Amino acid sequence: MRFLTKIFNLNDPGWGRGQGGGGNEPPRRPPQGNGPPDLDQVWRDVTSRLSGLFGGKRGGGNNGGPLGSGGPSPRQSKIGLGVIVAAALALWLASGFFIVQEGQVAVITQFGKYKSTSQAGFQWRIPAPIQSHEMVNLSQLRTFEVGFRGNARNRVLPESLMLTDDENIVDVQFVVQYRLRADGAPDYLFKTKDPDESVRQVSQSAMREVVGTRSMDFVLYEGRTAVASEVQKQMQQILDRYQTGIQLSSVAIQNVQPPEPVQAAFDDAVKAGQDLERQINEGQAYRNQIVPLADGQSSRMLEQAEGYRARVVGAAVGDTARFTSVLAEYRKAPEVIRERMYLETMQQMFANASKILVDTAGSNNMLYLPLDKITQQAAQGAMRPNPLANTPVQTNAPAPLAQPAPVTRPTPAPTNTLTRDRGSR
Repeated sequence: MRFLTKIFNLNDPGWGRGQGGGGNEPPRRPPQGNGPPDLDQVWRDVTSRLSGLFGGKRGGGNNGGPLGSGGPSPRQSKIGLGVIVAAALALWLASGFFIVQEGQVAVITQFGKYKSTSQAGFQWRIPAPIQSHEMVNLSQLRTFEVGFRGNARNRVLPESLMLTDDENIVDVQFVVQYRLRADGAPDYLFKTKDPDESVRQVSQSAMREVVGTRSMDFVLYEGRTAVASEVQKQMQQILDRYQTGIQLSSVAIQNVQPPEPVQAAFDDAVKAGQDLERQINEGQAYRNQIVPLADGQSSRMLEQAEGYRARVVGAAVGDTARFTSVLAEYRKAPEVIRERMYLETMQQMFANASKILVDTAGSNNMLYLPLDKITQQAAQGAMRPNPLANTPVQTNAPAPLAQPAPVTRPTPAPTNTLTRDRGSR
């Protein structure tokens, strides 16, 4: 190392030859003051030194003349050659270092064949021509359009026109987004010649297949999301089968419409279909309004009829039970029951009549009857509600009829019974 420093020392005016009394050779260049060295002379001196290291003769002077003969020793030649080889080897090995950015991987090949994959960071490989590497961006989201370029007006009809199941033509424009799998860089580089173009062709093939099995109305209206999902599923299956190392992110349908020459006719058909749908909805709404009302009325009538039936049957059962109880008592005392029934019947008859029956037995001729008070009391009694009117009738077993109080037959009235009209006062 000291030898090389001595050779390439630019500050040495003797250029390694020594100067003054300490050197064995005269200086290679006369001093020129404090000015910069001559570059041509420097180059000639360096060339001479290098040729001397490899066994050549050193020569040349300030004017190109010979400076003498001789060369370095064999030991110096070997040291110089080793240093040059070591420096060249170090530079060659240093060329194998490289940096992999975040979100990328480096695919290393050895003599053109896949060797390994390096992740993000400071990496090293065997330098060329033994190994080489290629950077692949895994985090990049790749996007391309099918059926248009840039905007919907810039159409590409050979890509967008497709045939539906009902033999109609639709114009489908969609966008595909994808990125590489975490372990898909080798497949992306070596398994497919042009993977990006393969994705484009697979997308068109899958879209035509799915649209070809659907009707035109389904593709235009309610089926866009279902069609895009089915296309993405089929595309992923094909790409995995081809081993492209690609993972689809989304397939979005941008626009679906009929071909432009039949757009007007199709709009008229769509309006007619919308009118039909509107009328159907209006009829359905009217039906939903009328049918529940009719059902409610029918239920109310059925409940009323059921209530009337229960009331009539209950009244009949009650009358039957009452008649049965009266019959049992009648069989015990026929005369008493007959008299009681007679009195109750006459009471009911005279309660609604405008006549008053007066028994004059035991009374004098100066009988005073407050007919107005009697009439008022009778009217109030008729208007007073009967507390037993709403009492439910027990149909299980008739209530036993209370034993009638003994009735004393009245003394036959004399023939001079007076019957007067209430309004005869």
